[in-house]
Amino acid sequence: MLSKARFAGVLALGLAAALTGAARAEEIVVSNYGVAANGMPYAIAMEKDFFKAEGADVTGILSSSGGGTTVRNLLTGNLAYGEIDLAGTVAAIQQGADLKIISDNVLTVAEFVWATKPDSAIHTIQDLKGKKIGYTNPRSTSQALDILLLEAAGLKPDDAELVKTGGFGESVVALNLGSIDAAAIADPVWSKNQSQFRVVVKATDVLPPLCNVIGVSTGTAVASRGDFLRAVLRGRRKAVEFMYSNPDEAAVIVAKVYNLDLSVAQSAIHNLVSSKTAGLPYWGPGNFDFDGMDRMIRAQKLVGALTGDVDWSKLIDASFLPDDLKPKK
Repeated sequence: MLSKARFAGVLALGLAAALTGAARAEEIVVSNYGVAANGMPYAIAMEKDFFKAEGADVTGILSSSGGGTTVRNLLTGNLAYGEIDLAGTVAAIQQGADLKIISDNVLTVAEFVWATKPDSAIHTIQDLKGKKIGYTNPRSTSQALDILLLEAAGLKPDDAELVKTGGFGESVVALNLGSIDAAAIADPVWSKNQSQFRVVVKATDVLPPLCNVIGVSTGTAVASRGDFLRAVLRGRRKAVEFMYSNPDEAAVIVAKVYNLDLSVAQSAIHNLVSSKTAGLPYWGPGNFDFDGMDRMIRAQKLVGALTGDVDWSKLIDASFLPDDLKPKK
């Protein structure tokens, strides 16, 4: 039997270990989690315990309405990891935020389609000339993509009227009311409403790979939480691989977490796992596509979301990626 002294020592060590474990159990933040397609792998990783299996005790995922809010949550909440849009991250770094980009998570904008009412006279992107095209909010990705779409049609930005709707759901309402002629709509909102509309064009048909969202950490976490960050990236990679191998099972999980009808989740996930843009998948394992990042920076400059030059060597720390995903020197 243990002596009282030894028993007390063992108890103290056990308590210390438990407290240490509790301190390492933490949340991460993902832009538009539970709403947008980019965050779906995190639902899989949580349900399948991929994070914990890799050594990251992620207890929950915070959602936010966009890049700026996600950056604030990351910094003010003392969180170690966030998934954020590229422009929001670069803008925050330019303004002095102590952030590093550690992975390139969604490599294309394959979730987007441009839709119109079934009886519309718009059948090609050239038919958008003189029409009203919806986007969510100023300086948003959807606004930038509207401009890129007009470029692809050989048109200038002022050859059509771009109309702010306030959100993808609001774009659906605006289309039905006839206050806009076409709109950029992203999955899963598209899969939920596709029976009402007709696709004019899919983003994958006309646009090249464009960096969608990235993995971001703080300078403090980069310096002190390397094991956690590596584990999060490995866990997310497992989830992405699971989604491509098991889209129907993934849809069941996503439907529950995102509060979607199963048919909607199935449609969205099958749309995205089957999409390729210049050979690149929608959800990537974490490796950097610098050409896609450069294209998105240019697109965001077109809508005034960014200014100035970007030096990726000063913004990126790829050391937390698995060796096979690190940029080749």
